[in-house]
Amino acid sequence: MSKLSPQQFQDYLMQIRRLAEGPLEEIQKEVEVTNKFPQEFYDLAIENDLYRCALPEEYGGYGLSELEILQVQEEFSRGPGGMRMHLHYAMDLNWRILDDYGNDELKAEYMPKFQDKSVFTCFALTEATGGTGADLHTTAVRDGDSYILNGEKTLISHTDCCEFAYVIAVTNPESDKADRLSAFFVPMDAPGFEVINMPHMMGCRGAGHGDLKFTDCRIDKKYLLGQEGQGLEIALHSLSVSRAHIAASNLGMAQRMLEMSLKYAADRVTFGKPIVTRQAIKMKLANMQMNIHALRCMVYDFAKDYEVQADGKYIEEKAAMCKLFSIDTVRLVSDEMLEIFGGVGYFEDNPYGPVERMYRDCRAMWLEEGAPTVQRITIAKSAVKFGGQVEYVI
Repeated sequence: MSKLSPQQFQDYLMQIRRLAEGPLEEIQKEVEVTNKFPQEFYDLAIENDLYRCALPEEYGGYGLSELEILQVQEEFSRGPGGMRMHLHYAMDLNWRILDDYGNDELKAEYMPKFQDKSVFTCFALTEATGGTGADLHTTAVRDGDSYILNGEKTLISHTDCCEFAYVIAVTNPESDKADRLSAFFVPMDAPGFEVINMPHMMGCRGAGHGDLKFTDCRIDKKYLLGQEGQGLEIALHSLSVSRAHIAASNLGMAQRMLEMSLKYAADRVTFGKPIVTRQAIKMKLANMQMNIHALRCMVYDFAKDYEVQADGKYIEEKAAMCKLFSIDTVRLVSDEMLEIFGGVGYFEDNPYGPVERMYRDCRAMWLEEGAPTVQRITIAKSAVKFGGQVEYVI
C-alpha cells in the first residue's frame, strides 16, 4: 500500500464524509432499534479502508501521519455516534498498543490482521471496585510459562466484536508504585474469560459494552506486553493519544451540528425574515464557529507535536487539553443547535439531519477516556512538572 498523494488524501476524506452522512446514516435507522451493528456496517468499513488506513505501511496501511489520521476521524465522526466510537477505536488503540509494546512474535502474527478486521480488540482498564489508574484489583500471577488472571473489569467497549482484550492487571501487589501493574494481550476465548453484556446506552447505539470476568484465566507468557511493571505506563501513554482522537471526534460532530444549524436558520422564517438575520441567532452561530475553530487549532497542534516530539514531553498534557476543550465545545455547540432548531430539533426524522440523535450521541464524550476532572488533574500535574511551560510547533 503506497502513501496517498495530497489530492488522493483529500478525495479520501470526502469519500469518508459521504459514507458517514449517507450509507451509515441509513444503517443507523435499524441500529437505533436493534442496538446492534449489522454485518453491512463492518463490510462498508472494510470496503472504505477504515480499518487499514491508519496502520503503518509495513502492515498494509496507508502510512498516514497523525494529523491525517485525525482528519479522517473528524470526517467519519459526522455520522452515527456508535459507529464513530467503533471506528475511533479502530484508528487508534485497536492496533497501536500492540505495535508499540508487543513482542516480535505477536506483532508478526497479528498486526497484518488489523487491516481487514480479522483481529479486533477491546481495552480493559476500568473496574467497578477501583478506577482507571493504579488502584486496580484484577491480578495476573506468574505460574511457570503462564499467567493466571483473576478479577473483573467494567464499562468495556467493543466486547461484542473483538478477538483480544488489552488487560491491565496487578503483577506486583506488594508495591504501591506504578510498577505494580502490567499489560496483557488476552485472547477472548481463553478458558476462564467471560463477557457479561451491559444495558443499552443513552446514545451511540450499536457500540457493544460489557463487563469482563476472569476466573483462573490462564494465558501464555508471550501475551505480556512490554515488561512486567510497565502496565500503567502503557495505559497512560495509550490513553493520551486516544484523548486527542476523542477531540477530533467532537470536532467532526460539532462541525456538522453547525452546518445543520446554519441551513435551518437560513430556511426558518419568522415575521417575514430568516432567523439567521436575527442578532440573537447570529450570536449563537458566532460562538459555535469560534469554538470549533479554536478546537481545530488545538487538535492540529497536537498532531504536529506528536510527529516531532519523540520524548512525548507535552503529549499527555496537550491531549488532555484537547479532550477537555472539545467537551466544552461540543456541549456549547449542541446546546446552541437545539435552541436554534427549537421544538423541531427534539423530534426524530429531522429533514435537516440527525439533530436529536447527535445531541444524545455526543454526551458519551464526557466519559470516554476519562472524565473532565481527570483531564484537569492531568493538565495540572504537567503544569507543575514543567513550570507552566508548553512548547508549540510552528
